[in-house]
Amino acid sequence: MRFHTVKLRLVVALVCFLSLTWITFISSDGDSEDVPDVQTLYKRLKVMEKLGGQVHKDLKSIRERLNNASIASNQSQSFNTSSTRSLLADKWSPGKSGGQTFILPNIYIYMPHLTQHQDSLVPNVVLGRGRRGVSLVLGVPTVKRNKQNYLLSTLGSLLYGLTASQQQDLLIIVFMAETDWDFVNSTAETISRNFPAEVRSGLLEVVTPSQYYYPDFSKLRKTFGDSKERVKWRTKQNLDFSFLMLYARDKGTYYVQLEDDLVAKADYYESMKNYANQQASKQWLFVEFSQLGFIGKMFRSRDLPMIAEFFFMFHADKPIDWLLDHILWVKVCNPEKDKKDCEQQKSALKQVFKPSLFQHVGLHSSLSGKLQKLKDKDFGKQTLHRPHSNPQAELNTSMKHYQQHSLQRLYDGLDFFWALTPVCGDYIVISFPKPMHLKGYLFRSGNIETVSDKFSNTTVEVLPGNATTGQHLPSDNSDSVGGFITIGTHQSLRMKSSKD
Repeated sequence: MRFHTVKLRLVVALVCFLSLTWITFISSDGDSEDVPDVQTLYKRLKVMEKLGGQVHKDLKSIRERLNNASIASNQSQSFNTSSTRSLLADKWSPGKSGGQTFILPNIYIYMPHLTQHQDSLVPNVVLGRGRRGVSLVLGVPTVKRNKQNYLLSTLGSLLYGLTASQQQDLLIIVFMAETDWDFVNSTAETISRNFPAEVRSGLLEVVTPSQYYYPDFSKLRKTFGDSKERVKWRTKQNLDFSFLMLYARDKGTYYVQLEDDLVAKADYYESMKNYANQQASKQWLFVEFSQLGFIGKMFRSRDLPMIAEFFFMFHADKPIDWLLDHILWVKVCNPEKDKKDCEQQKSALKQVFKPSLFQHVGLHSSLSGKLQKLKDKDFGKQTLHRPHSNPQAELNTSMKHYQQHSLQRLYDGLDFFWALTPVCGDYIVISFPKPMHLKGYLFRSGNIETVSDKFSNTTVEVLPGNATTGQHLPSDNSDSVGGFITIGTHQSLRMKSSKD
């Protein structure tokens, strides 16, 4: 910036020097009288006034160019040097002046408050390994809810049944759209505790925005008859989705927008990837894998900057699903033709996959007081049970099962186990007829249609084979009782471990 200041001073000095030289030149060419007449002075003053106005315009133009260059330089430096890169919109060059291209980051036009803090667009990566180059990136925005929270159930559904190769080719980004660090850290710890392997491998990331990212929502104007609270809610949602899109834009080939209160079909990964590859040659803007709102919308990652910029441009005007439809209208609809032609043109850019791969399950919306009862009719029936094979064993439990959903039918691979609400001290005991070498275990609880029916604060314990002979294996776990050793402590939903 010091270089630019020196340049500005040189320009000012040069202009002033030329002006004085010009006046001296005129004076020397005039009458030989020492004192010019009034008419001559008046003409000189008019010329000076005109020249002064031009100098003012030139200086103003130079100052604006230097300011733009300074802003772009600072932003570019922050973008390139930060390990969690700044989310600047794609830069464009409106033209060249004096042989120099002036860069304009468009996002600052639509959200000028971002210029007040250097880190306003730098994401906070709470959990993550910097995974890139995958086929699918799933974006899951989440917020603090006053009532029931569905995030763990949603993540469990997305991770259910993935093969090792699929896990390596997938990235799930949980965008915590909150600036309350106590809540952020608490939720991140819960995710790490329930999905440790997925976090360690980089499959799961947790990201939050800068505390300076959001504007002053109290200044929003009410539209469409919506309450002030609803306008704030939908505006923040637009900004949340846009931030997440820009963060994810260079991490994979395709990006899928999800929400934090849904369930997924068991084969969703393979279905989405295969369909996207089949439609790769077509000029679609997005694919719908769910009919509800913004759930299950797949985009090519290269299109995300354009889409996010459109959302930023109108973030305070309309809900995000309306804005997405407006992008289609702007791209292909002819205002001189009828609505039917417009819908036909838009359908070419909007591919629809059936049956739907995602179903909305949350009853309590993130908007306080709103109940969300909509269901995707194309989702169909979800598989609640998968046949499996377990070694022969004798079963015992303190819980009473509901209808025919007994523990024995579960263990035999015929059904799922559904019992009355467990209480502290309830147990399930699996006794093998003779000692068995176990390499691992998998235990899932919860049902995608009744997300609250799940075990919590549950431990898995084993009794070593030589414990029955009076020999007890050494253990550092103080919770071991009667020779049993605790090999897993899990909060909810899903347990998976390998223990030799």
